[in-house]
Amino acid sequence: MARIGMLTLAAALLASPLAAQEQVPEDLTTMPPVPEDGYTPATTSWGDPDFRGTWPLNDFAELPVNRPRQYGDRFWKTEEEIAAEQGRVEQLEEAYETEDEEGTIGLGHWIEYQAGSRRTSMVVSSQDGRLPAFTERGIHDSSLMRASWVTGQTFDWVTDFDSWDRCNTRGFPASMFPFRYNNGVRIFQSPGYVVINLEMLGTRIIPVAGQGEPWPDGVAAWFGNSRGRWVDGNTLEVVTDHIQPGASVLNMATRGVPANNTIPMSEDAVVTERFHMIGPDTITYEMHYSDPAIWEDDFTLRVDWSRDDEYQFFEYACHEGNVQVRNYITADRARREQEYARGTMVEPIDPDAGPPPAMDPASRGAQQRNTEETE
Repeated sequence: MARIGMLTLAAALLASPLAAQEQVPEDLTTMPPVPEDGYTPATTSWGDPDFRGTWPLNDFAELPVNRPRQYGDRFWKTEEEIAAEQGRVEQLEEAYETEDEEGTIGLGHWIEYQAGSRRTSMVVSSQDGRLPAFTERGIHDSSLMRASWVTGQTFDWVTDFDSWDRCNTRGFPASMFPFRYNNGVRIFQSPGYVVINLEMLGTRIIPVAGQGEPWPDGVAAWFGNSRGRWVDGNTLEVVTDHIQPGASVLNMATRGVPANNTIPMSEDAVVTERFHMIGPDTITYEMHYSDPAIWEDDFTLRVDWSRDDEYQFFEYACHEGNVQVRNYITADRARREQEYARGTMVEPIDPDAGPPPAMDPASRGAQQRNTEETE
């Protein structure tokens, strides 16, 4: 789970199939539209496009949400840049082999990275490839959010932890983007429904036959109220509203996401997803996010999912024995009692202050990479 416990790891392949799928334009500053036709998937026995299968998110886990400044206005890396990344993969492969030979499991197997995507960011809605700025309310609401990822924060009760810390959910749409492990996604279908099973915390049930009325005001859920429809015989479009605010919209352990796991949401947020099947083993996933109370503009993320029906789900234990929240609280209270005994006054956190610097999300060095990508 988030900062509190990282216990299970879903195996990831080092070689990414993305390079073979991506059609890189001659002008690296342009992003071609998703093909609307050209591939027609098989259909289920009841006539819906057949998207069933396992679609792990591992092969773009290294692709940042926000574009690193070094790429300027380019949506694509040069051939030289991708070759340098491949050299890094080869170094990692050697490290893994050494660990296997020595019978040790170190960070090489704990957090596994991949290379191969020519893309420079998940954001495709702006030329700079970066998320828009917060509104004044967004800045204020972010400063009020609590999480184990926030450096210098005190812990007195369960409300001092975010939904991921408490093993409820990574949030939505955050759950549709990769972490460092347990990135499995399985799609099931039955007449009138598509079910998206997530290896890490949660299952989405999406009606796709026009059934179900919009929820009334005041009713919300972590994954919201999703309503789907089939478009052009190869695309599933899903609109989700009534999302429960509280979880971070994007998780900071997804590469290139702002720090602290404190991206707020208002009650008016709407997520529109389009799952385009562009080949028998490829889904282009687009997520358009709108929440004008929090963000100065809407934004769209786009990634390619690759089918891997050999991928195995592993238990996401979150925090074993459900003791970590209690341990954080008791340890933090003990620390403050010791400081008080030494004559150190503990100042309360100003609810209107900006978020303090981020905690290290997964391992020493991972925070440095995220910082470099968002500067």
